[in-house]
Amino acid sequence: MKRLKVLMVGWEFPPVINGGLGVACLGLSKALASFVDLSIILPKTDPNFLVTDVNLIGLNNLDLATLAESISQSYYTNISKSVSKAEVALNPYPGSDQSSSSILEQKNKLNSNTISSGTSNPFQVDDLYGNDILLRINQFADYAAEVASTMDFDVIHCHDWMTFPAGIRIKEQSKKPLITHIHSLEYDRAGPESKSWVFDIEKEAMSIADLVIPVSNYTGSIAQDHYQISPSKIFSVHNGVDLVEVYKERKDFPEKLVLFLGRVTGQKGPQFFLDIASKVLQHSPHVRFVMAGTGDQLRDLIENGAYKNIGTKFHFTGFLTKEKVHKLLSMTDIYCMPSVSEPFGLSALEAAQFGIPCVISKQSGVSEVLFGALKADFWDIDKMASHIITLLQNNSLKDALVKDAFNDLKSCTWEKAAEKVNALYNKVSPTL
Repeated sequence: MKRLKVLMVGWEFPPVINGGLGVACLGLSKALASFVDLSIILPKTDPNFLVTDVNLIGLNNLDLATLAESISQSYYTNISKSVSKAEVALNPYPGSDQSSSSILEQKNKLNSNTISSGTSNPFQVDDLYGNDILLRINQFADYAAEVASTMDFDVIHCHDWMTFPAGIRIKEQSKKPLITHIHSLEYDRAGPESKSWVFDIEKEAMSIADLVIPVSNYTGSIAQDHYQISPSKIFSVHNGVDLVEVYKERKDFPEKLVLFLGRVTGQKGPQFFLDIASKVLQHSPHVRFVMAGTGDQLRDLIENGAYKNIGTKFHFTGFLTKEKVHKLLSMTDIYCMPSVSEPFGLSALEAAQFGIPCVISKQSGVSEVLFGALKADFWDIDKMASHIITLLQNNSLKDALVKDAFNDLKSCTWEKAAEKVNALYNKVSPTL
């Protein structure tokens, strides 16, 4: 079978941005390099960061002034129309706040010329999720399509909505099959009632795509039911997990530690974690709860925690580096993930590596692969609290869950994910 040439289009990639999307793209890319010839176009890369057998193309490292001379001044009619009707604040991955005036300003820019041969490189910036993200996404689509026009490839593979305009444009000019990889949807970030322009871009791209790869069956069902995407072209591929160095460290306090780890936003259910903590402490006062992460709900939750008189048992860490996250995991007794809508949930697998029993919401992709976990609907705080109380008291159950989770981790590898993705490449681009 012919070794396919794949053009991947991403938005973030370590070490420039080390968020969940970037980590997943890195893990999958490294594994895919064994199966295909892989090139990745990104807004920004570190020229000193190399991945074996992967061609990383960062627009921040290119002479865009020369490229601009070749780019035609045309833009997506459908996407411009969908953007023009939006009046919602932009939140690509929750945590950034923007005024309605800045959104209107950007929408006007989307319908005008964004490329100038004399402009400075727009991707040599620290924050790709800044207030001008709409303009930057449109510029990225132009430049990425121009770079792609000089390349030879069989399949286009795009990650999340920021890259979809670029993917659509590359598909139109190359006539090559397009795969959209869904790590998160507007449904997850803004709720089922949201019909913003981000929703429209996601729906348009998934409709145009030859195949859609959600990171879980849960996300696939949302694409089918909420976005009306044909189930015949939805093929779920679960994320893998990177192996980490596992160790145990003694706590400076005698109580058990229950951990929430993630963005402190509505999607992740931090308010439910606070309510769960309150219920557990009524039954088992010798427990400490830690919320690690930052986000738009952090301030309100801190005030709420003090109001409920559990402030001495409930701790907020704010943002933590990877090293500090691992140190915290090394002291954790129970991991709790009450996400309202979680496409996957890599942090639960990372907790499982540290031998931590997990209590997770049924509304998560990781619940499909982490059988050694206790589960409940995100809104059922009584059941979540009951699971935690049981684990605090029942060491035999705790040990059994940890053992089962270790077995689950054996199938959660990027190599297995890459095998499935490569099979999908060959499905849309069959070779003799």
